Parts: sequence; C-alpha cells; structure tokens
Amino acid sequence: MHRGHRTLLLTATASYAAVVAGVLTTSPLVRLDWHVAMFKPYKQWPCAQGPLDVLVVAGQRGPTAVAALAWLGWRSWRTGSARPVLVLGTALALLNASVGAVKLGAGRLGPHYAHTVGSAELFHDGMIFPSGHTANAVVVWGTLAYLAGRHRRAAGAAAGLMAFGIGLATVYLGTHWVSDVLGGWAAGALVLLSLPLFEPFVAAAERRFGRGGRFGRGGRPGGPDRLGARSPPARRPRPCPTRSVSR
Repeated sequence: MHRGHRTLLLTATASYAAVVAGVLTTSPLVRLDWHVAMFKPYKQWPCAQGPLDVLVVAGQRGPTAVAALAWLGWRSWRTGSARPVLVLGTALALLNASVGAVKLGAGRLGPHYAHTVGSAELFHDGMIFPSGHTANAVVVWGTLAYLAGRHRRAAGAAAGLMAFGIGLATVYLGTHWVSDVLGGWAAGALVLLSLPLFEPFVAAAERRFGRGGRFGRGGRPGGPDRLGARSPPARRPRPCPTRSVSR
C-alpha cells in the first residue's frame, strides 16, 4: 500500500468515526439533521420528487448488485478471468458486514418516524444509520470504476457524482438524516479503499476457481484471451509423407 492510499484510508476511517461520535453524543450535527428535516425539502421543491425517486433506485442494493453482477459476469466470461466477479463479491461482503453491524448497533429511526425533536433517535430498533443507499452507491459504482482499467479516472468521476447525488436525494426525500448520508459516504469509501488489501485473497480464490480449466469464453481454443484479442487457433500436425515401395 503506497503512502497516498494509506492517507486516504486513514482519512476515511477518521471521518466515519467522527460522524458516529457526532451522532452518539447528540452534537451540533444532530441539530443540523433536525433543521434540514423540519425544512422538508420535498415540500419546498415538489417538482424534483419524481426524478429523485427514480435516482435513488440506483442506490438500492438489489437492483444495483444485479446490474453490476450481470456486467462483470459478462466481462469475466469474455476475458476468461473470474476476478471481476470475485472483487464485486468481496466488496459487497465487506459492505454488508461493516454497515450492517453499525445499523444494528445504532438502531436509529429516520426523519419520518422520529419521536423527540432534537434527539438522535438512537436505539429504537431502526435501521437508518448509516445510509445504506449511499454506502451501496459508493461501493457498487466505485467497484465498477476500480475495475474499469484505462477508463478508471472517468469512471471514478461518474461514480462519485452518482454517489453524491443519491445521498442528497435521500435527504431531499426525507428518508435519511444528513448525518446518515455523511456516514454512508464515509462507510462506503472505507470499504472501497480497503479493496486493494483483499487482492491477495481474490487472486487465491481465482486460482482455486480456475483449477478445473479456464473460466468462460477466454478459455476456449481460438477464443478471446482478453477483450478484443484472440489466441491463435490450435495447429493440426502435418501427416508424414509416405513413400511407395517398388518391387
């Protein structure tokens, strides 16, 4: 892990810890939550509700995981490598474990179900903190950018805009507090930045998966070994010349 990556990983960890601490201690961050929730953005600008209802679907775990798995499964079949699918599976497993544990521990209620003004609404059997929509958007779209190869920079910018927009959309719709979204961004970034640490495990799983033969179309003779490249067809042995024997 190079120095810049280590710095980003520590920054994401510190940011996540700061948001969690701010919610647990009912800090000014919680007061900001209530100011925005009571402002009710969806009532201030009702015309935006329809498009943003559609946008947040891009942060839901089911639709995004299925779409990403379909795309990466096709790539794995084309390249003959299971790595894209294994990387996505690793990212989703880390996301479910880390975000799910905090959700269960916090038990926070969302703005539509809050009881006491000014309260952080913790330990009420809720599942709102951190925002799963936001964290999922960061991880799924970020993983696609991570696997994008030479287009990684453009894909990373697109993934960042997608995650940013989905997070703000949930605040607009009143389904999440501001701190939920801040926590979702930090939690998702932490998972995404941790992915390179699991590359040795992904490589080991890929080797084990490929013991029975190469994966997908790339393993066929004459099929593409990489996207856009084909391996040479197998050559048939030439028959030995026969000589006629004169008697």
